[in-house]
Amino acid sequence: MAKGRTTMEVGSDGVAVITIINPPVNSLSIDVLYSLKENYEEALRRNDVKAIVVTGAQGKFSGGFDISAFGAIQGGKMSQEQPKVGYISIEVLTDTLEGAKKPSVAAIDGLALGGGLEVAMACHARISTPTAQLGLPELQLGVIPGFGGTQRLPRLVGLTKALEMMLLSKSIKGQEAHELGLVDSLVQPTDLVTTARQYALEIYECKRPWVKSLYKNDKLEALGEAREILKFARAQAQKQAANLTHPLVCIDVIEEGIVAGPRAGLWKEATAFQGLLFSDTCKSLVHVFFSQRATTKVPGVTDLGLIPRKVTKVAILGGGLMGSGIATGLILSSYPVILKEVNQKFLDAGIDRVKANLQSRVKKGKMTEEKYEKTLSLLTGVLDFEKFRDVDLVIEAVIENVSLKQQIFSDLEKYCGPNCILATNTSTIDLNLIGEKTRSQDRIIGSHFFSPAHIMPLLEIVRTAKTSPQTVVDLLEVGKKIRKTSIVVGNCTGFAVNRMFFPYTQSALFFIDRGMDPYGIDKAVTKFGMPMGPLRLADLVGFGVAVATGMQYLEHFPERVYKSMLIPLMLEDKRTGEASKKGFYKYENRRKALPDPEISKYIQKSREIAGFTPDPNLMKLGEKDIVEMVFFPVVNEACRVLDEGISVKASDLDIASIFGMGFPPYRGGIMFWADSLGAKYVHSKLEQWTKQYGEFFKPCSYLTERASKGIALSAPGNQTKARL
Repeated sequence: MAKGRTTMEVGSDGVAVITIINPPVNSLSIDVLYSLKENYEEALRRNDVKAIVVTGAQGKFSGGFDISAFGAIQGGKMSQEQPKVGYISIEVLTDTLEGAKKPSVAAIDGLALGGGLEVAMACHARISTPTAQLGLPELQLGVIPGFGGTQRLPRLVGLTKALEMMLLSKSIKGQEAHELGLVDSLVQPTDLVTTARQYALEIYECKRPWVKSLYKNDKLEALGEAREILKFARAQAQKQAANLTHPLVCIDVIEEGIVAGPRAGLWKEATAFQGLLFSDTCKSLVHVFFSQRATTKVPGVTDLGLIPRKVTKVAILGGGLMGSGIATGLILSSYPVILKEVNQKFLDAGIDRVKANLQSRVKKGKMTEEKYEKTLSLLTGVLDFEKFRDVDLVIEAVIENVSLKQQIFSDLEKYCGPNCILATNTSTIDLNLIGEKTRSQDRIIGSHFFSPAHIMPLLEIVRTAKTSPQTVVDLLEVGKKIRKTSIVVGNCTGFAVNRMFFPYTQSALFFIDRGMDPYGIDKAVTKFGMPMGPLRLADLVGFGVAVATGMQYLEHFPERVYKSMLIPLMLEDKRTGEASKKGFYKYENRRKALPDPEISKYIQKSREIAGFTPDPNLMKLGEKDIVEMVFFPVVNEACRVLDEGISVKASDLDIASIFGMGFPPYRGGIMFWADSLGAKYVHSKLEQWTKQYGEFFKPCSYLTERASKGIALSAPGNQTKARL
């Protein structure tokens, strides 16, 4: 593999153009940074060089520091010596680039993110294209900007905007960057380097200001005001990310530069970056970064050289919550969609849901009225199959009823073309059952979206033993175009996500019957980092769905399903969850969930039926123990999903848990988190609870074997019954 590098060409005008070359995004590997310093020093030595332009090859300035080096640094496996703390930030960018006796201009196109923008800010001016993307997204990886970004950005755009860009990892386009003062001039890509050369010469000739952004103060607020802004930012960071320290470190580092001067800020930044690089949060988020990119690599599918067939028109059966959400996601990505319902009333309701989804974007300023009309025009409502003859993909999104789905797929075979992909959005039902009455089982596939389908980022693609690799490749391409993260899984009840998370609510119900406070469970789980606890989630999904899916699991995994009567008892009294404004919580206005004292009578009755009296030990458990009791059964089921080959790699389950169920990304995903505790520890706890409470907690053979051998749960293994 070729090393990253920079090249230098000196023109007859006396401008040295240094170009960053490290495909695909010109990332700043150690090689590139050393090469940049060498070429810079040569340009400064040469008498024929008056000024310098820094740019990137192939229309991209730089996507930032090479993230693949993070893992090598964390594991002590760097192939070359790691630069000492502060070397890049202070010696290279501040002393060599910014402190140079010759002016430099950054010529930015495509991307200037992270370290890329930090290099650009060390230059004395920046010329950009209007559509270039500029930002400091390092906090997404559990670190802070480490090449001077915490010091220069506030001085170029002001403290408030700089905090927003860093703490929210929010990038901006060249146009906005110019308005803010981050960029000095805008040009079209064809004129970029020529204009930058001219600009650099004008600085050299004292026709334009020679600005060292590290010492620029006109955009910085007075000290008292700056401290108030930072105080507010700290409060917001603690409120929105209570379990994370790196946003607070970022704010501290910015403050150091304002109070003690930018040079002191640079040293604090360099030291803090180094410490955060080895934190659990950074290791987890870097794991998520690479795992997300690995989901589209499916052995025996994506390595066959298959080219995705063009999907130009999609049909959806069912305009309910899921069907309308899927339709919204597709038309937002410019797919023409046919929405079929059984009668005009249901069809109108489905189209109204799509309209409401789009109007929500208009209200938030994410869509203009003109774009709304244009997007909505891609949707056509129908009551029969006549218009299905020329569609390339059909997604069935009707209620979870096996015989109804079988009938639909039988009908689809009659009306759709021979190459049309027949997909189902079922969340739990075995695909072999759905396609039992069809002949063309090679094109039947699961396309399991998560609610709300136009917002949730995960698409679970489910293949049976008969689904063709071509069909999988086609659906992966559709997933990419509608901006979903897709994971490909094998076929079984619940597939990967719902299957591994079915013990999530079950564990909670199990322990409520034995004395735990339901609201204490949800509180512990949300403090751990989940968007909502298992009981609040049950309210959101609705008790009807919970019972229906529970029956599927009871039928297929009877030995490890806990049959609590709590939800059926509430259903008898028409408490169905959030939709009826009463479930585990009561909902009075704006979806705010409030504890409801009334549920104590249902809990009491459920305990009586089960024959349990509250266990005083469970009633006084700490939050750590509650989290483990809820999540270790999930880990156990995830191990079964891996062992059976439903998922080919543990990292896919990590991504599924984060994007499908809201597992906190800063913990790395369900399997990564379990491995951070150790297979032996997880196994010992499950064994202990099995002795105390029974088979519901019994560790599976995969977990038992790995614990006994000291092997990580996520380490690749020989999957015995691979279904992929």
